[in-house]
Amino acid sequence: MPRTVTVGLDGSPESRAAADWAAREARLRGLPLKLVNVWEPVPEPIAQAPLLGPETHQHWSERIPREAAEELRAAHPEVDVLIEHVTGRPAEVLTDAAKDAEPLVLGSRGLSGVGGFVVGSVGLAVVARAECPVVLVRAEGDTSGTGSTVPPSRPVVLGLDTRAPDDTLIGFAFEAAVLHGACLRVVHGWNEPPYIAYGLPPDLEQNARLGAEEAAAVSEVLRPWRQKFPTVDVVEDSLSGKAANRLVDASAEASLVVVGRRIRRSPLGAHIGPVTHAVLHHATAPVAVVPHD
Repeated sequence: MPRTVTVGLDGSPESRAAADWAAREARLRGLPLKLVNVWEPVPEPIAQAPLLGPETHQHWSERIPREAAEELRAAHPEVDVLIEHVTGRPAEVLTDAAKDAEPLVLGSRGLSGVGGFVVGSVGLAVVARAECPVVLVRAEGDTSGTGSTVPPSRPVVLGLDTRAPDDTLIGFAFEAAVLHGACLRVVHGWNEPPYIAYGLPPDLEQNARLGAEEAAAVSEVLRPWRQKFPTVDVVEDSLSGKAANRLVDASAEASLVVVGRRIRRSPLGAHIGPVTHAVLHHATAPVAVVPHD
């Protein structure tokens, strides 16, 4: 199957913002844009109502992507916009659509007056199971002003774990920086010594030594990537404190935040790590979740 930038579209402002972001991403990648509209079967009691039956529901479901496609073609004439109507459960359909997506884009509602996302059950289910990168985009017009219209000059932010760096995650972030013509800011959070929690005075020499070691570990991981992408301006930030907090802070000035999710084949247990989960809910920029082994 041909690769596409795919977006889940349900007519909400969040999904419209995601579609606009996805259209610009499709243009940068030189790929078609596919709008996936999921039509859930109408429950039997509703199906019996003359004005709310399945035909009416299907009419509105088909009208939403058709009108969105017309607007996107007018705004992005160089992008081939496709429409796909699918009947089923949204989380299952979108997870299946992710198999041919590069990436899959979903909308998330911004918190009014507070930075961050409201990630619904469908979005979380797709993020937890999709085998391609999933990008969550906030609706335009949120109070932070960092929705789908983020200036491209802002950096791409990568959350890096030096203990288990993954090539898929790092490569996605570098390629995103190239595509968007942005610098790459690599954020690494490391834990302070345990005596800090007990209110004991800090050992400045030990803290400086730990900070230098963590910074050196970041540089070592990124060295081959700097050589592979010599045109990308890379900023390394190795900061003490929780990684999630540091990434959320960095998202305020980012065009995209890139975090990872370890693929777990078992149906049981958590499928989204705590750092990624926190970033999904509190970042103020679009967030790309990249699955990796």
